[in-house]
Amino acid sequence: MARYLIEVPHDADPLECLIAIQILQKSGSHFVTHADFGCDDGIHKAWVTVDLESKDEARAILPPAYRSKATIVQLSKFVPEQIDQLIQQHQTKA
Repeated sequence: MARYLIEVPHDADPLECLIAIQILQKSGSHFVTHADFGCDDGIHKAWVTVDLESKDEARAILPPAYRSKATIVQLSKFVPEQIDQLIQQHQTKA
């Protein structure tokens, strides 16, 4: 299972913010109902982090109105040993 960050933009109009919040909260998806919003800081986006099998599955949890606008990023964490190994691999390719 992979971890994904889903970013859902919406218009900056105050009413659009409220509509976006309402639509996401009523989506029925447990993931989306726990989204974080940046509206109070002037960033008109919602973010949610989920553990799912694919980007397609991540997109499918969104309400249809936001699926095409969303950015979905697969997240990774690295331990120091991996970083050293990756650096060595890239140095030998150069």
